[in-house]
Amino acid sequence: MRNYYIFTNGKIRRKENTIYIENEQGYKKAIPIEDVDTIHVFGEVELNTKLLNFLCQQGKTVHFYNYYGFYSGSLMPREKNVSGHLVVKQVEHFLDPERRFYLAFSFVESAIFHMLRNLREYKKTEEFQEKIKRELTNAVEAKSISELMGCEGRAKEQYYEAFNIFLKADFSIEKREKRPPKNPINALISFANSMIYTTVLNEIYHTQLNPTISYLHEPRERRYSLSLDIAEIFKPLIADVIIFKLINNNMIKLEDFEEDVNYCYLNDSGRKKFIKEFDQKLNTTIKHRKLKRNVSYRTIIRIECYKLIKHILEDEVYVPFKAWW
Repeated sequence: MRNYYIFTNGKIRRKENTIYIENEQGYKKAIPIEDVDTIHVFGEVELNTKLLNFLCQQGKTVHFYNYYGFYSGSLMPREKNVSGHLVVKQVEHFLDPERRFYLAFSFVESAIFHMLRNLREYKKTEEFQEKIKRELTNAVEAKSISELMGCEGRAKEQYYEAFNIFLKADFSIEKREKRPPKNPINALISFANSMIYTTVLNEIYHTQLNPTISYLHEPRERRYSLSLDIAEIFKPLIADVIIFKLINNNMIKLEDFEEDVNYCYLNDSGRKKFIKEFDQKLNTTIKHRKLKRNVSYRTIIRIECYKLIKHILEDEVYVPFKAWW
């Protein structure tokens, strides 16, 4: 099974066990449902209830992105892997300050580990690495989630500032700007993080975890905050590495971006370039030290969800993922 990304405007229809994607120019592509894992919709696409019911019956998720390419929402089929017991235990871990802090710190620790891992690949970043390490030390001594997030925030500031040392001048970054991104590097980071978020959400959906109960980020209405938690681990490991490759190998250029009033975003050519590398990365396999077999980056994300379940059920203490290669 694979992901499908729809950039053009058109229609998606169902005929028997096949999905037909048709664009405005009349091009039609037939996709057997067995080949679909997830559909990502970036264009303006017409859907009907016959298709949506079919996708839900087959357990297929659909993620929707706005005009600027940022995540808007998802069609999530009714959960099949439900566990009331696990939900109760997730809530217990959230309500217990000590247990919540342990998980929150674990996500931050792994995120900072991968930030440092990335910077070690580049010369003249030692000063930034030291500042990030100090924030990790501060995080160990933090007494609250807000203090912990402050440490992570300051570590990220140093991390992003270090980008100017090794990224090409056209993609310099003064500060991280999310809403809205105002230059190409911020637009690229935001798009990349959005793709990590939906990928993590997909993997959570295939487990019994409730994606709305989180530990580092506050659970709020209209967002899957557990996906935000787990995504912290994989943004530097997957998304940022792709960004470095695209920029420094001249694979992505300024013409792959569009600028609006106080807004910058990837155009279709830029999104396609990122997604091509993103899919390749997710399908890249690594020899897993514990399982003793090759697993893909996508599977590593799923495994992280299962590790979290074992911890919440008190079967095995959660140790956050840290790349060893």
